[in-house]
Amino acid sequence: MLVIPAIDLKDGRCVRLLQGKKDAVTTYSNDPASMARTWESSGAKLLHIVDLDGAFSGSQKNFDAVVKIRKTVKVPLQVGGGIRNLGNVLNLFSSGIDRIIIGTAAIEDPEFLTYLCSTYPGRVLIGIDAKNGMVAIKGWEEVTSSTARDLAKRLEMAGAAGIIYTDISRDGMMTGPNIEATREMVENVTIPVIASGGVSNIEDIMNLGKIKDLWGVITGKAIYSGSLNLKEAITLTEG
Repeated sequence: MLVIPAIDLKDGRCVRLLQGKKDAVTTYSNDPASMARTWESSGAKLLHIVDLDGAFSGSQKNFDAVVKIRKTVKVPLQVGGGIRNLGNVLNLFSSGIDRIIIGTAAIEDPEFLTYLCSTYPGRVLIGIDAKNGMVAIKGWEEVTSSTARDLAKRLEMAGAAGIIYTDISRDGMMTGPNIEATREMVENVTIPVIASGGVSNIEDIMNLGKIKDLWGVITGKAIYSGSLNLKEAITLTEG
């Protein structure tokens, strides 16, 4: 299981939101590229980058910051937030981004998703963000009538390379991940699942590590606040 640091971008800065609320912002760094270098030096094998402004607005706002991160570190990068047209995708891939994360567009434009998955096999991840088991889109501001499980099966059939599963109620709350819901998601599909939301300490990492076939876990607030030591978590999961 990979432990994957999150770098959430807002107005060019590295921040965290509480339960995805755009007015509940904590800024951790004005230099996201330096933050990326810190996580790489701690042993991260992959970085998870989200353009929060893009997720809310539908158009990428932090592209320059993403490019600067790409030029600073050597590890693979997966990027999401506001990727809703082919132009966004081409810009990211041509800038050296390894994988993209599609969220809202995966639900609102299935044909676009199918095209991306067939054109860029292995490089298109889908973000499934759930509130009480139901899928939320547009920066988590709109809850749909689709269940996370049903959507996951559809996305697997469409050719998605993997799923990033976020329990919105746990995100940024430091209350521990939703182990049962994460296990159900892993058992529901055969493609890789990355858990996100709620990780607060090394015990949470250990509990997630007990989920058979869980591919990875994303951690943000815990490593920024210091309640989780990234190097320790990576060593534990690699051991």
